[in-house]
Amino acid sequence: MLKGKEIVLGVTGGIAAYKAVELLRLLTKAGANVHVIMTRSAEEFVTPLTFQTLSMNPVSTSLFNLISEREIGHISLADRADLFIIAPATANFVGKIAGGIADDMLTTTVMATKAPVLIAPAMNVNMYTNPSYKENEARLKERGYQFVEPAKGLLACGWEGEGKLQEPQVIFEEVVAALTPKDLAGESFLVTAGPTREEIDPVRFVSNHSSGKMGYAMARAARRRGAAVVLVTGPTCLAAPWGVETVAVESAREMLEVVLAKAGASTIIIKAAAVADYRPQQRAVEKIKKTDAPLVLELVKNPDILGELGKFKGERLLVGFAAETGSLLENAAKKLTEKNLDMVVANDISQEGAGFNVDTNIVKLLFRDGSLEELPLMGKDELADVILDRVAALRQRLAASR
Repeated sequence: MLKGKEIVLGVTGGIAAYKAVELLRLLTKAGANVHVIMTRSAEEFVTPLTFQTLSMNPVSTSLFNLISEREIGHISLADRADLFIIAPATANFVGKIAGGIADDMLTTTVMATKAPVLIAPAMNVNMYTNPSYKENEARLKERGYQFVEPAKGLLACGWEGEGKLQEPQVIFEEVVAALTPKDLAGESFLVTAGPTREEIDPVRFVSNHSSGKMGYAMARAARRRGAAVVLVTGPTCLAAPWGVETVAVESAREMLEVVLAKAGASTIIIKAAAVADYRPQQRAVEKIKKTDAPLVLELVKNPDILGELGKFKGERLLVGFAAETGSLLENAAKKLTEKNLDMVVANDISQEGAGFNVDTNIVKLLFRDGSLEELPLMGKDELADVILDRVAALRQRLAASR
């Protein structure tokens, strides 16, 4: 995901410095080459050895250390960086940068770089809401610096409120977004994900094995590429994607209601949800007790959400998914035509590494013009970007034909 990217991680003095260790782990796991710069105060909380061990790069702490005889440290790091992250960033650091002060290795390097700078503040709530700090932050935002807004919660000082460093996973997500081209800026995505549950009684339901991973990956990828994203999700164990408007539903009828309400504002719809085709005709008010007699359920068809979307598609792009166990291309092509889709993502869930409850997928892409693209086994996050590449190309083609 971040393979080949050169990232400079600045760590300033605060108790939240320990979270920078986890952030570093996430960055290196994603393939980034990370160079850490620590302020003197940061060394009071975490040792440079910790960051050096995890990054496998020397940790810069002094302005006057040379990386080599021919390189001046702060200039070398400033030039090679694809992105700077300051996490945690103290009020003191933000004030220095806003005022143009460069008196240590970190502030000097940030002042010298032309790379994007992402700042994750962490401080006492009263410091965070202080007008002086707010003016400094606003000044930096005007200059193009990006901020990861702090979380609310119990702070180390005992106060409660804003000022808590965002979780490393959230900062990581903002890092990926900052390094992703915004080729989908201006688009409004509606994405569906996960299974639906159709209740039999208060404790039982009819559903399927969908984990929601593919739909959530689509929502994350679209948001990273600049789109506004609404995710309508059935029940899953996944955390809501950062920066995405997420609406949780249970049944197919609930999903239909929300989708139809949100679809009007969308320009691109990705229907990745595995909606239950049937539901019990009647839901028992109380738990059905077990007896020796067979339990017979009468099932009725659920509404066809994709079919309903296809009826009023207009100039929107509509992408569906077809999870099959046989006659893959035949069934996918039928869905493409009958549901008025622009593209269908077809996968044989009987294949190893494809389908539900796994992190990978193997798909074939079928398009309205009759073309077909077969993709190899890949992670669902990677596949989401490939699908969005094709969506962006279709969007450009549609715009050019108008």
